[in-house]
Amino acid sequence: MTGAELHALVERLYPLCRSITGDGVRATLEIVGEHVPLEITEVPTGTEVLDWTVPKEWNIRDAYVKDATGRRVVDFRESNLHVVGYSVPVSGTYSLAELRPRLHTLPEQPDLIPYRTGYYAETWGFCLRQSTLEALDEGPYEVLIDSTLQDGSLTIAEHVVPGRTEEEVVISCHTCHPSLANDNLAGIAVATGLARRLAGQRGRPRFTYRFLFMPGTIGAITWLALNRERVHRIAHGLTLACAGDPGSLTYKRSRRGDAGIDRAVTHVLKDRPHDVLPFSPYGYDERQFCSPGFNLPFGSLTRTPYAGYPEYHTSGDNPNFVTPTALADTLETLWQVTRVLEGDRTLLNLSPYGEPQLGRRGLYGSLGGRSDTKQAQMAMLWVLNLSDGEHSLLDIAQRSDMPFAALEDAAQALLAAGLVKEMAC
Repeated sequence: MTGAELHALVERLYPLCRSITGDGVRATLEIVGEHVPLEITEVPTGTEVLDWTVPKEWNIRDAYVKDATGRRVVDFRESNLHVVGYSVPVSGTYSLAELRPRLHTLPEQPDLIPYRTGYYAETWGFCLRQSTLEALDEGPYEVLIDSTLQDGSLTIAEHVVPGRTEEEVVISCHTCHPSLANDNLAGIAVATGLARRLAGQRGRPRFTYRFLFMPGTIGAITWLALNRERVHRIAHGLTLACAGDPGSLTYKRSRRGDAGIDRAVTHVLKDRPHDVLPFSPYGYDERQFCSPGFNLPFGSLTRTPYAGYPEYHTSGDNPNFVTPTALADTLETLWQVTRVLEGDRTLLNLSPYGEPQLGRRGLYGSLGGRSDTKQAQMAMLWVLNLSDGEHSLLDIAQRSDMPFAALEDAAQALLAAGLVKEMAC
């Protein structure tokens, strides 16, 4: 998928009202399912998942605040951010003084609508522009929230690209935010693009790639509860969010700090503007996968981190805020990370005493005419020197500060010449 195609997917998903449960999530997954096949799991309300319980399902059809003339001064149809997520049904007449505690604004950003939720408390409210609030008279106002909060289910979707091994690379993204383009529709779009690219390559990948589309926090907790007997298969994991803004890329390390995914991502990022953050138990769903009982090798990839841009969790996070170029760059970065994960291996030099004669094996000759001849020769020498059964190609890339792809090419040539062999995992 091109950057334009990723952006078009964001635009298509943007109007849907999503939450941690409900038909908006299902409609979102139906659209994603047009691009990659999905396996859907519905987990009933009341199911015990680790220390949590799957909540009631929330759906909403309409909501408004009308003034005395019948004009909708706050209108769900204009923006689904206008309603506090998980608001219980309401119908009545209120003065502005009575409504005021239930009205949420951003005084410092008067023309933006904030995003607010009340997932686990049966309450209700509206979000609106500060400029709108300041223009309201004392009322009365007709108030309606046409919603339901009742037993239902929580929806999780998975897409799997089968590999040659059962070891898994897991990519997770969130499906719970309403009309917020960067957080989290950009993550959904980029994950979809990566899934399609992996499925379209020739031959099976080494790892099995599992893509998780699920609500934040409760979704990851539910998935872990349902799959705790096989999480040992997860070799590498990434939570993907805020994937389309114009900022540079940011990687947050796993709880382990030096897991393979940490090393692979930081190696790919080293030649471009980026930031690397230490692990913190606050953030996206990496904190669930990295909880001490699981301690999985799970990092987080974003562009500008959560709460790091003024549009975060506001109506300013719309499709105009994300760019095709940024979406394509995030996708290409993830693709390069998978190339490192797929190609990393540990080799053993079969001629370790002195430097083997490469010329008579045609290895130097095979490099003639290449613009990167010197780099290719250095890559061979580095691979030979550090292929002692203890250093992987990624170790060598970090030690030599050379491109992983050059070292992988050198390894393939040395394998073909019988100068190295691959060590068993």
